[in-house]
Parts: sequence; C-alpha cells; structure tokens
Amino acid sequence: MSIALKLQDDRISLYARLKSQAMATPNQEWLACMVSSWCLGKSALPDYLGLEPAQFKRLVGHYFPDCRMPELAPSGIRPDFSRMLERDDLVNLLKHYSQSDGFESDCIIGIIVAGCLGNDHLWQDLGLLDRGQLSDMLHYNFPELAAKNDKDMKWKKFLYKQLCEAEGLYLCRAPSCAVCSDYPKCYGPEN
Repeated sequence: MSIALKLQDDRISLYARLKSQAMATPNQEWLACMVSSWCLGKSALPDYLGLEPAQFKRLVGHYFPDCRMPELAPSGIRPDFSRMLERDDLVNLLKHYSQSDGFESDCIIGIIVAGCLGNDHLWQDLGLLDRGQLSDMLHYNFPELAAKNDKDMKWKKFLYKQLCEAEGLYLCRAPSCAVCSDYPKCYGPEN
C-alpha cells in the first residue's frame, strides 16, 4: 500500500471516530473532518487549529473529549504574523454575517480565517474532503454572505473580494469579471 493511500485511510478512520463523538450539528461533522485532517498534517491550519489555546482546549474537551490531540500543528505550519490585520478583517466580515453567536460559531470563524491564510484552495487549507463541504459549511453558517457568491467564485477569492469591496478598493483592471483574463483563476474548477 502506498504512503498516500495509507494516510487517506488513516484520515478517514480518524474522521469516522471523531464524527461518532460529535454529531449534534452539521458544524460538528465539519469540525471532525478538519480536525482529523489537521491531526494527520493534511491541512494548512497552524497550531491550535488557528484558535486561541484556551478556545482550542475547550473545543477539544467539548466535542472530542475521548481523543488525545496535539496542540501544535503536525504539519509544522506556523502562523504568519505579518497578516494579522488581514486576519482581524476576515474575522469581522464573518462575524457580521454569522447566522449564530456563541462558542461554536467563534470556533468555525477562527478556523476558517486560519485557513484563509493558507496558500491553497480554502477547502484544502481547512482539510475538508472537497469544495462541496466548504460550500455547505459557509451556506449553513453565513447564508447571506454565501448567497452573494451567486457566480460560484472560489471561496477564498470571494472572501477577499468582499474585504476589498467593503473598503472601496477595486484592484481588478477589467470592467467586470466576465471579461477578465484571470476569470479561470477565480471561477475555474478546484482540484
């Protein structure tokens, strides 16, 4: 068996175990997927999943009490502190559109923002199985914001575009997305 197949099997096994512990809300299934990927070094999430240490410990204790989890990212990824203002802007954007208020919502927001600071597609940086899981999670938690992505723009690009528009910044040179030469980079398939 190849190493890649073994890691995939390990991820699915851990995901199934975590899912069985925490299945009261859809968020808990997505959390189980992201945590299982993170534990195996298969996401861009940094230490503590990008959460504050106390918040991480509460999340693990509440949703996954029977699993021993590392606090430091098994992938070795560390946060890029030069992007902290951007981080705050993303948190504020998601909080503004959040469907609910509370601990679970704060954790989802913190993890999504940490994933936005990665270098790949957001669903990959979060350690989700596919883009559909990310779309479902965003529609569930931020329905009004997700509905604005009516042209199916890639999620990370979409979130950053929302930040730019909120600041009145329009960095694209094309008069509309439809005529932009970078259209496939924003709206193409995510593999």
